[in-house]
Amino acid sequence: MKDNLFKRIKKRYVLTFLTACFLFVGVSFKDDFFEIAKQIEIFTTLFKTVNQNYVDETNPAELMDKAIKSMLADLDPYTNYFNEQDVVKFKINNTGEYTGIGAMITRKEDKLIIKEPYKGFPADKAGLKAGDAIIQIGDIVLADFNDDASQLLKGAKNTKIDIKYIRQGKTLTTQLILDEVEVKAVPYFAKIDDKTGYIVLSAFNAKTTRETKDALEKLKADGAQRIILDLRGNPGGLLNEAVNVCNLFVPKGEVIVTTKSKNEKYNNIYKTLHEPVDLEIPLAIIVDGKSASASEIVSGALQDLDRAVIIGSRSFGKGLVQRPIDMVYGTQVKVTISRYYTPAGRCIQALDYWHKDKDGKAVRTDASKYNAFKTKKGRTVYDGGGIQPDIEMEESKKSPITEALIKNDGIFNYATYYYFKNPNLGDKIPTISDADYTDFKAFLKREKFSFDTETEEALKNTLEKAKKEKLDETITNEYNQLLAALKRSEESLLDKHQKEIKKLIQDELIKRYQYKEGLYLFYTKNNAEIIKATTVLATPTEYNKILKL
Repeated sequence: MKDNLFKRIKKRYVLTFLTACFLFVGVSFKDDFFEIAKQIEIFTTLFKTVNQNYVDETNPAELMDKAIKSMLADLDPYTNYFNEQDVVKFKINNTGEYTGIGAMITRKEDKLIIKEPYKGFPADKAGLKAGDAIIQIGDIVLADFNDDASQLLKGAKNTKIDIKYIRQGKTLTTQLILDEVEVKAVPYFAKIDDKTGYIVLSAFNAKTTRETKDALEKLKADGAQRIILDLRGNPGGLLNEAVNVCNLFVPKGEVIVTTKSKNEKYNNIYKTLHEPVDLEIPLAIIVDGKSASASEIVSGALQDLDRAVIIGSRSFGKGLVQRPIDMVYGTQVKVTISRYYTPAGRCIQALDYWHKDKDGKAVRTDASKYNAFKTKKGRTVYDGGGIQPDIEMEESKKSPITEALIKNDGIFNYATYYYFKNPNLGDKIPTISDADYTDFKAFLKREKFSFDTETEEALKNTLEKAKKEKLDETITNEYNQLLAALKRSEESLLDKHQKEIKKLIQDELIKRYQYKEGLYLFYTKNNAEIIKATTVLATPTEYNKILKL
């Protein structure tokens, strides 16, 4: 009887797995039915054989989880499998509201680092500052906790959580009281001169269109006759919200974006559905390398329709569309189903995950192979991934040395050091003098900061291999000379890009003293891209010439 029960369970498992696989591959694979069935049979036979015959006890669920995730990792970074626990922990809430501590955090080794506390929310009320490193949550020491530690900071409203954290070498304690946290799609808007309104759009969630429309109408009522829409750093979000934001400035029935797939049911044309707010108001949109997905739909569509001047640097180039599909036993797969195309026909996607280089990295289209397209009024625009601005600004671009400083927290950690060294600046705008910059470089040396450039990594790997082959003694002098030369080169680059790096240090410090709101206010008077946008909008001949109006 036990054997029969086992057979029924096993048969049910195999049938369920087959059904899930068939749902995953979709109807477009009908012609490959035999090959799919063959590969599934091979896999299930192997899976059963290994689990039944392996020398030690196995965990079938863990093996299957790793097998599926490894398979999908070879496709693109956006196609992901979520097991039952993943679904419970990571289902994304696009409403812009959640219950938590109200801070941007990141895991680093056995700590949770506060990257940015949001003004007036639980982390801020508890006295936490950027740079604080949480080491214990309740009774759980993070050094002993390998799962997603951020989940320990979530719960019902008014839940009290005791934490232990390190600040500038000292171990401190505080209590967090969880509360509802609202992530605003429009965290800031204001008039920046008598006739120019400025709107920061930081995300595309369910509130985006309403908040953007409210900001636009309030600015117009206050006398704004031209608008700057700032999409820098906006990673995207809901597609329909991107279409609706465009709809504020273009007529009903206008094509905003098209999705194309080998599976016909995912081929869609998205048009505006409502009456606009203003078809005539001059519009400038600022983008950068972190403006992605829905941000690129908005900037790309309004560029193709000759409705806005785009300013800044080429956007990220995330033009792959995902759809979550619920599967059996509470699991889920998020599948890349199509690509985005602008009204002119440009593909937004920059990286080709299906043609990788010798190191397994996705290939970016070479600029010499970009294709030309025409906007509604006949202007020439190009594909190649991301949206290329009408006015490209060097100030929007970052040098490799600066990218390394950002990636490895060189600027962030120095700002933490500077803040606690100068805690009483208040509303005063911090300025980075030459002496401060010298102090910054000394800080990097003192902290043994690693830029982790490809050259640096290759050099370290060479020494490691030499040690294994017992050749390190013969190359030590040469290695040290090369390393010293590399450090001199990095020092030289720090000096060469001093202006760019100073600006980023200043930006980070303003957030420390005056939160993100203070940084937006500072930008309205001092940011090069905003100043350029204001100038273009205030000069009708230049604005009309760019858009061929």
